[in-house]
Amino acid sequence: MMKSENEEFDIEEFKAELGDCGGQRRIVAIVGRPNVGKSAIFNRLAGKRVSIVHAERGVTRDRVMREVIWEDSRFELIDTGGICSVDKEVTKNKIEAGIHTQVDAAMEDAAVIILVTDVETGVVPLDEEVASFMRRSGIPVFIAVNKCDNAERDNNIDDFRRFGLPVFPVSALHNRGFCELMEKVVAELPDVENVTVENPLKVAIVGRPNVGKSSYVNRLLRSDRVIVSDIAGTTRDSIDVPFMLGHGEQARHYLLIDTAGIRRIGKIDNSVERFSRFRAEKSIRNADVVVLVLDAVQRPTAQDKKIAAMILEAGKGCMILVNKWDLEEETQRQYGPEIQRLMPFMGHIPVVFTSALTGYNIKKSVEMIDYVSSQTQADLPTGVLNRTIEEACVRVHAPTKQGRPLKIYYATQVGKNPLQIRLFVNNSKIVTMEYRRYLTRVLREKFGLEGAPVQLQFRSKIKDKKYLT
Repeated sequence: MMKSENEEFDIEEFKAELGDCGGQRRIVAIVGRPNVGKSAIFNRLAGKRVSIVHAERGVTRDRVMREVIWEDSRFELIDTGGICSVDKEVTKNKIEAGIHTQVDAAMEDAAVIILVTDVETGVVPLDEEVASFMRRSGIPVFIAVNKCDNAERDNNIDDFRRFGLPVFPVSALHNRGFCELMEKVVAELPDVENVTVENPLKVAIVGRPNVGKSSYVNRLLRSDRVIVSDIAGTTRDSIDVPFMLGHGEQARHYLLIDTAGIRRIGKIDNSVERFSRFRAEKSIRNADVVVLVLDAVQRPTAQDKKIAAMILEAGKGCMILVNKWDLEEETQRQYGPEIQRLMPFMGHIPVVFTSALTGYNIKKSVEMIDYVSSQTQADLPTGVLNRTIEEACVRVHAPTKQGRPLKIYYATQVGKNPLQIRLFVNNSKIVTMEYRRYLTRVLREKFGLEGAPVQLQFRSKIKDKKYLT
């Protein structure tokens, strides 16, 4: 029987019908009080392996989640938000309830938890409550005692050992102690098969004719595997080239696809060019990540915009590569806003300025391909995802229909590349395009997801136990 809107919603029933959409995840969650240096540790571990440039101004750079590569081991690092201090007058039951609220999201998906404390303030009651709660969870927990800026301060961590958890002195400021900590953390992560060994990630290099696609591929591979010419249309077919990023068991295996230049349909005057365009479009549909190559000497053209729209419509991960930067005198800060003005729908796509001729930023472009690939394969922790959606609904009221507001009961990730988020609601027909875009923007602000397509699926329950789109 369908529940009325006044009945209590059974989330567990929805979860049971949804089934197990995930598996073991290599997720490390950082938990701690405010002012203990939790964010500094997050930034230190995450590092700035890729300096991301967006066409859109004001895109949030502080992420709650980021992929980390630590000695060839890959995992997702999440920041769960500070556990607020508790009023001494509040009862113990309420203290425990508050702790549950803050750390439940971290423990729902995390394989390992790092509890950050502060050697300067020493042990405080809230640290003890959190440590006790986490110890009972059965999840591996490691205590990182921050602000141990020198060996003398390392001697002051003994008080934290009474928590019954492994303790490590670290300093986010001076980058001390993380090797010992992360060695233990990585050892506790579940083994996950590297699927790219058998199924390489396909990266299509696309763009208008003569923007330097083949030159970029050759520079990337440090060879002349692809014919390069200043005559537009030299590449007639899509050419597959194996490629690998990283080292060890977690290295990613790719298949680079150099495609023919995609010309305007009105300028195609023979069957060979029509076939080349068809193969390029097929390469986009079959790719995991698409690199859209632009010419730095020219502003984005109408054809560039059509190709970009083709990539987004196909639901593919994407990055923009502005080639021939050695010929352009304008600064990147000036060119970026031009991309935003002429291609505003690509605001979430990262941009890298390169020169295939000189090799400028080629390494960064490789890192960005790797980064976008990881974003398309991101695991969004269910607890953090639902908390983000809940906060978004509080900030902006949901749309209504015939006086009945949209109610979002539960959200979970059900797919990757494109990232698919399923939201269970009271009535999917109430959802407007504007609210869909708003929720997508909120998810990007929270999780990053640069270059990754995000698809929201709204499902409402009816009497026959099926779901409506």
